[in-house]
Amino acid sequence: SQGIIQRDETPMEKEIARLHRVDFEFSDIFYFCRKGFEAIVEDEVTQRFSSEELVSWNLLTRTNVNFHYISLRLTVVWVIGVIVRYCFLLPLRFTLAAIGITSMIVGTTMVGQLPNSSVKNYLSEVVHLTCSRILVRALSGTIHYHNKENKPQKGGICVANHTSPIDAIILTNDGCYAMVGQVHGGLMGVIQRATVKACPHVWFERSEIKDRHLVTKRLREHVADKSKLPILIFPEGTCINNTSVMMFKKGSFEIGGTIYPVAIKYDPQFGDAFWNSSKYNIVSYLLRIMTSWAIVCNVWYMPPMVREEGEDAVQFANRVRSAIARQGGLTELPWDGGLKRAKVKDTFREEQQKNYSKMLVRNGSVG
Repeated sequence: SQGIIQRDETPMEKEIARLHRVDFEFSDIFYFCRKGFEAIVEDEVTQRFSSEELVSWNLLTRTNVNFHYISLRLTVVWVIGVIVRYCFLLPLRFTLAAIGITSMIVGTTMVGQLPNSSVKNYLSEVVHLTCSRILVRALSGTIHYHNKENKPQKGGICVANHTSPIDAIILTNDGCYAMVGQVHGGLMGVIQRATVKACPHVWFERSEIKDRHLVTKRLREHVADKSKLPILIFPEGTCINNTSVMMFKKGSFEIGGTIYPVAIKYDPQFGDAFWNSSKYNIVSYLLRIMTSWAIVCNVWYMPPMVREEGEDAVQFANRVRSAIARQGGLTELPWDGGLKRAKVKDTFREEQQKNYSKMLVRNGSVG
């Protein structure tokens, strides 16, 4: 752990069991006091929604804005880096991004006019792959794909940890997927309407996305057709800062079919891929990305997983999440990524209160 305090990682259940004695002692409450102090001093949840700190400065201002004033030599190096990133790399990357986006819109629109056939599917995959690779070049992306024999197959569901909106581009650079998401306006809406004509993406209106049964029904229909591209889903539902994997929503694991886990891990030394949507809008975020040195990451395709007999959707989701965390070297946290914007649910507080009451109850009576 790189934290500022040393935590006791003993699970609460074991700690409570260890504290159980014949008689209740006032010191028994110190465990909960300590956990409370730890959460105040260093909250392990909310810190996952801010950029991870680096051991050494990478000549980008995000790590410590004062680092480039340490010495004249370092200041000169930093200024040269700014000139290179903003005056040379940014215009080139912007041009490539414009070419990639324009090609995606025009190409998918043209392919979408063709009748449904194997030729249309082939051309659609060519357009998606080509444009995705142009967009990756626009980010100076260097991606290392591992275990390609485990790549998601048609009729399956690809699930991955989520750090950035560019996760989808990172994956489509190596293969085609059917995207799942909410309908947007603006440029993103234009891209969605164009791509869905050529590829069976699953876009939901804002009112539809709240209807879990409708979402599940449409996804099941997609998975049932083994000729359709694998669905790409990010079950966390929000971006986490490249250090952890948080709770997977169970909806993706109620659909049925084969799950193809994928672990994505970025190298922060070359650029911070994490999108803190509470702090930066998408334009500001893309500007930060395109003025970084590069986007370097590793992608691990993992063996397919299926729901075991007697296993519910939550247990299956947790098993997949654990596998992704281990492969990517990420910390596994049981918390809902929705805490990025919402308050802790009352049910969580009630659960802790119940755990506390267990320390007071002895054989059905209070000691």
